[in-house]
Amino acid sequence: MYSASKTRIMDFIAEDLSLGREPVHNTVRLILEGGTVPFIARYRKERTGGLDETVIRGIQEKLLYYSELEKRKETVVRTIDSQEKLTPGLAEKISACREKQELEDIYLPFKPKRVTKATRAREKGLDGLAYILLKQPRLEKSPEETLLMYVDPEKDVHTPEEALEGATDILVEAIVENTDIRGWTRDYFMKKAVISTRAKEEWKDRKSKFDMYYSFKEYLKDAPAHRLLAIRRGSKEEVISWDLEVRKEEIIDHIRSVFIRDRHFPFIEAVEKAVKSACVKLTVSIKFDIFFKRMEEAEKEAIKVFSKNLRNLLLEPPAGHKVIMGIDPGFRTGCKVAVIDKYGNFLEFSAIYPHEPAGDTIGAAKALLGLLKKHEVELVAVGNGTASRETYEFTRNLLEKQGLSGIPVTYVSEAGASVYSASEKAAEEFPQLDVTVRGAISIARRLQDPLSELVKIDPRSIGVGQYQHDIVGLYLERSLKGVVESCVNFVGVELNTASRELLSYVAGIGPSLAGKIVEYREKNGPFPSRGELLEVPSLGEKAFQQSAGFLRIRNSGNPLDNSAIHPERYGIVERMAGDHGTGVGDIVGNTAVLAGIDKNRYVTAEAGLPTIEDILEELKKPGLDPRKKFVNVRFRKDIQEITDLKEDMRLFGKITNVTDFGAFVDIGVHQDGLIHISRLSRDYVKDPHDVVSAGDVVRVKVLSVDPELKRISLERISR
Repeated sequence: MYSASKTRIMDFIAEDLSLGREPVHNTVRLILEGGTVPFIARYRKERTGGLDETVIRGIQEKLLYYSELEKRKETVVRTIDSQEKLTPGLAEKISACREKQELEDIYLPFKPKRVTKATRAREKGLDGLAYILLKQPRLEKSPEETLLMYVDPEKDVHTPEEALEGATDILVEAIVENTDIRGWTRDYFMKKAVISTRAKEEWKDRKSKFDMYYSFKEYLKDAPAHRLLAIRRGSKEEVISWDLEVRKEEIIDHIRSVFIRDRHFPFIEAVEKAVKSACVKLTVSIKFDIFFKRMEEAEKEAIKVFSKNLRNLLLEPPAGHKVIMGIDPGFRTGCKVAVIDKYGNFLEFSAIYPHEPAGDTIGAAKALLGLLKKHEVELVAVGNGTASRETYEFTRNLLEKQGLSGIPVTYVSEAGASVYSASEKAAEEFPQLDVTVRGAISIARRLQDPLSELVKIDPRSIGVGQYQHDIVGLYLERSLKGVVESCVNFVGVELNTASRELLSYVAGIGPSLAGKIVEYREKNGPFPSRGELLEVPSLGEKAFQQSAGFLRIRNSGNPLDNSAIHPERYGIVERMAGDHGTGVGDIVGNTAVLAGIDKNRYVTAEAGLPTIEDILEELKKPGLDPRKKFVNVRFRKDIQEITDLKEDMRLFGKITNVTDFGAFVDIGVHQDGLIHISRLSRDYVKDPHDVVSAGDVVRVKVLSVDPELKRISLERISR
């Protein structure tokens, strides 16, 4: 049985996400019972009503938000109650609150604060006079006599004017802390505020990447996420400054409508003064609140963009089980060359110096050919950093001259490779190898299986985001971890070859258990079946339940161990096979038999129709890699530098990053070009992700080139 607060939270979530009450309540219960998102989405469809991972993660995020809010409510209620100011109405208002900022506005009048003018005025006994200013009643005495009642030299109130000034300070604070006024002013800012920017004095006559913001205005509510983040970065780099502009007279008019009850009140000037002073304080306070709220929203939008790109990059087509040569290019320090076998194991390393200043093309050619022939290399991966284009052309020309043009040469992103190469993980795996050698191995592995290699790197270092380096906090960390977890479990993991980094993202496992699995595997040899996972120290029934369906064992005695069918449902498959008078192995991949199976016959209380349908689909192609086929992109030989580009040129490129405003494309000139959202298609494009993804190969036309600012403007050509 769940508490009233938990039930309230579940109802809030259902309302916020416009979902049915029952599936949300069931999903929240599964999460609270320790269920992971991939497991719930894949293996508990009957209870969730078939909610997908994205929706379940949304529920999980909302659950965390509201749980934190409930804890904060408890603190607020305790504090107000300790002041003996908690009324039933106030308690109910706090209980119904669904926004953290709204809760803080309610709490503000009761919040312990530093000494203010209003605090000192209260200490002087001026609350009563402030109440008169607030309520504006008909005075029983003359204005002069009324003020004299509050003059008290012993309390440091020497004149009627001082008394009125102190009471005004109390009224100002009351207006500023009024929940309804703060809420109205926030809404007004959100609807009417204009964000304006201007160049700092020293930048007015200089070009920069922020020059469009040297004199800029836009309604804050209309400003897209990438623009707000650019403004924040420009401000941080002290190139531009920003402000939020509103018509303060409209705010003053609203405060007047609430706090001025009698325009003929004797102290109306003091009330007017309080209204205007409160407006100044409110606008300063709320201006920053609203700016940071919009920045928070912009960051969440940027994280969504980053997450989409990261997912596409992680799910880039793997070259597969091939012998690959990885080359980490360089000029002065030479090119580091490493060869890996079809399972990613390091075979051999060599350093070559084909470029100036050494210019040893003969020695480099001999070394490369020796490695290619010795290990029967099937693919060559060249890192896209310094000297990449020169190394790419040198290698490709060499292969063509030697009649080996059938061996593809392709670029691989180096983003984050140096971070991994110098990490403890890399040092642990290759303690005897130099950092640069590890980099070449990583480049080769990225081509062989991008997902398996990229999980070793902090996602923020991969370079496919939108201002992601400006964003800090747990939300970014949780979101990116969720993307990696989602991708790993979507593809599935080979239990007997996976690294501990890859295993750590499998649902229910984590870093500690991943280490224990690898240790057990090294000590006892390959796992013969999924069931033996339970022999791993500390891996209990819950971890097994969450992880087993995402782990694959190729040569298991049970063919279902190499599928996405969960062990808890093996009995259903055995029944299917038995009903057809055959063994489980005989129906796996047998589309003729599978087509004749009556799905409804195997539905049970625990395994509904969605589960049976998933089982039959998996039996058709067990263990199939869901990623796309690998496609190589070849750049034009005559285009190597940005200065080689001309308007109207047609080129092939590979999309490296997709943002709200367009897509960046590697066209082989050391600087990505930008296809603006308006140039992605002849049709209207609302979201660039609807038409392109990171990793896509596209044909583009050059629109303009600015070598000084390294800007390349492109247009996507539909084939």
